[in-house]
Amino acid sequence: MLLNLHVKNFAIIDEVDVTFRDNLNILTGETGAGKSIIIGSVNVALGGKVSKDIIRKGADYALVELLFHTDNDYILNRIKELDLPVEDGQIIITRKIMSGKSISKVNGETVTAANLKEIAGLLIDIHGQHEHQSLLYKDKHLDIIDRFAKENIYDIKNNLEVEYRKYIDIGNSLKELKIDEDKRLREMSFLEYEINEIKNAALKSGEDEILTADYKKFSNAKTIAEGLNQVYDLIGYENLSSAGNNIGRSVKQLSRLTEYDETIKGFYSQIMDIETLVNDFNRDLSDYIADINGYEDDFTITEQRLNLVNHLKAKYGSSIEEILQYLKSREEKLTQYENYEETLSALNLEYVKQEEKVRKLSEQLSVIRQEKSKELASKIKEALIDLNFLEVKFEIIFRYTGHYTGNGYDDAEFIISTNPGEELKPLSKVASGGELSRIMLAIKSVLAHKDEINTLIFDEIDVGVSGRTAQKVSEKLSMIADKHQILCITHLPQIAAMADAHYIIEKQSDGITTHTSIRSLKEKESVEEIARILGGAKITDTVIQSAEEMKELAKRTKKY
Repeated sequence: MLLNLHVKNFAIIDEVDVTFRDNLNILTGETGAGKSIIIGSVNVALGGKVSKDIIRKGADYALVELLFHTDNDYILNRIKELDLPVEDGQIIITRKIMSGKSISKVNGETVTAANLKEIAGLLIDIHGQHEHQSLLYKDKHLDIIDRFAKENIYDIKNNLEVEYRKYIDIGNSLKELKIDEDKRLREMSFLEYEINEIKNAALKSGEDEILTADYKKFSNAKTIAEGLNQVYDLIGYENLSSAGNNIGRSVKQLSRLTEYDETIKGFYSQIMDIETLVNDFNRDLSDYIADINGYEDDFTITEQRLNLVNHLKAKYGSSIEEILQYLKSREEKLTQYENYEETLSALNLEYVKQEEKVRKLSEQLSVIRQEKSKELASKIKEALIDLNFLEVKFEIIFRYTGHYTGNGYDDAEFIISTNPGEELKPLSKVASGGELSRIMLAIKSVLAHKDEINTLIFDEIDVGVSGRTAQKVSEKLSMIADKHQILCITHLPQIAAMADAHYIIEKQSDGITTHTSIRSLKEKESVEEIARILGGAKITDTVIQSAEEMKELAKRTKKY
């Protein structure tokens, strides 16, 4: 669930920090108070588009921070798979917006837009006017069916995606293989050239790293030799003041003194070890200097070999491993062309077999979808009746698209009739904006027990709704909130009365600047806010009494 929202320097928000509760969180306020800005800030934190004027005037940046908590193992494991830290089930999403750029982080780690979108999709579902309108598109309908049937189709869909990808790959291989004789011969000639060029190079894995190190050494051979000669002068035996000579004299001195004190024998033994180490070091150093002084031939050979490797890298891959993999693919391709008829026949057979796998999986998927869609349609119809669509008819129809996809071959569409005597028609030809919002709410109420997403935000769910229908909408929201955390912006008193937690969004101005704030209301304040919504400019005792009655009615409704 969403525990906390922190917003700073966002549009007309100076700074807002609000803690949300479980179940139904209602947000109300005067028109223009900034209700849409609050939801907009959540959208932006989750990767939504940023307008140019989003940073508050006079500020250097805008910041939105969302604190979630979840104990859902799937969500936690998925976040860990993205190499993001998680502790105690807490997930903090922050987005800092500066002029011309923004930075998104999850639990302190910077994330890509794609990863942020995925994480957001696991944690929260936002429904505004745009989402209601999405019901007009048939693709959305199939997605809703799949969400309802996910327990039954999850494995089939995964298998279908894998097999469909293979099907497409085999098809692409067939298209590539089907060429005329002249082109095939030209391709074979070119393949032979590439294969021979790589094979003649006799590349070895890791060779490029060794060559690069040797090239670096030989390129700096003069500098290395000069430096090592200085070291040899300091440690060797050429100079009287060198370490080797001084250690030798120390050995002789300690040797004479050992007969006077047993302790000195220990020092003598240690200095002998040191002298041996210095002798070995000087010998190895001398050999290395002798070798590097004759580096010219080795340098030429290394440079030529490295140039060859880099030439092949530029043509066939960024590493020797990639070049060798490319060689393997070219050899396989050449074998295909050399055995053209046999390869084509085998690939055609494989394509037919793979198409059959895709067909069977698509058929299985379609059968389950159509079975579950009947159950879904029945439940949505019941939910629509609950939302005051009293004479509604609702069905889901399927059509065959005529081609396979990774999602099967189904084309599904919701059709509805909202008035007696009217024939069933697509949503786009029947539903108004207000009806769409209620239809979406009906669908969400049906999916509520199927969805793992805990937090739902509803904005403009009450568009075109009033009277008895508003009461029905409030009851449906409360029902969904029994299993989910809901944040709902509303202007209807019936919905506001149903709140488990009620927040007011206010706009204040000192004549120079304007800012929006949000605060939690106590019971009495909630009644007063409902009265304001009911009574408008003038709030009488009768209006207050009506607001209290609405709160009492809401409490009784929740008990059932």
